[in-house]
Amino acid sequence: MVTLIGSIEKAMKRKCSVLIVLIFAVLSLNAQHEILTDRNGKKMLKGMVSRSDLSEDSAFTAWYHRNLQGYMPDSLAIEALRKNKDLEFIVFMGTWCPDSQFIIPKFFRLLQEAEFPEEQVTMLATDRYKKTSARWAEAFAIRYVPTIIVMVNGKEAGRVVEYGASGKFDRDLAQLIASLN
Repeated sequence: MVTLIGSIEKAMKRKCSVLIVLIFAVLSLNAQHEILTDRNGKKMLKGMVSRSDLSEDSAFTAWYHRNLQGYMPDSLAIEALRKNKDLEFIVFMGTWCPDSQFIIPKFFRLLQEAEFPEEQVTMLATDRYKKTSARWAEAFAIRYVPTIIVMVNGKEAGRVVEYGASGKFDRDLAQLIASLN
């Protein structure tokens, strides 16, 4: 009886994880975000965003392109992503946040170098209180941005928060992905 209950609980958790990924997939088809202004009148985004929202909007292009200069992604991270193209990423960031401004352009360069499908990345911009529309940041217990969450089969496999434990987000991401195999 206990084994049966445990099996049912595992099946329900799997279904919930798959449901979360499906919800993000549907949301990404209708990527919408709020446009806010901070106390200094600077533009901020809140909600679902894409790379092009950051790299092409004049409010963000300066920091986006500046933080790509001279960046060479970690070769182990490139290789890990090339070998694991079935992963999904849920990324929380803030357009107002210096750490997000520094890391997120590099994250997209890493994906580009690894030829990793950008469609498998769901990015959510938070406000300064680390809140998103539809309470996604609360559901994932986001306290710091950026937070890069690695999803495997609809379940969180791990996350890299800000610069990671090593101080290099791409190195920590490579180690996390390598630990999944």
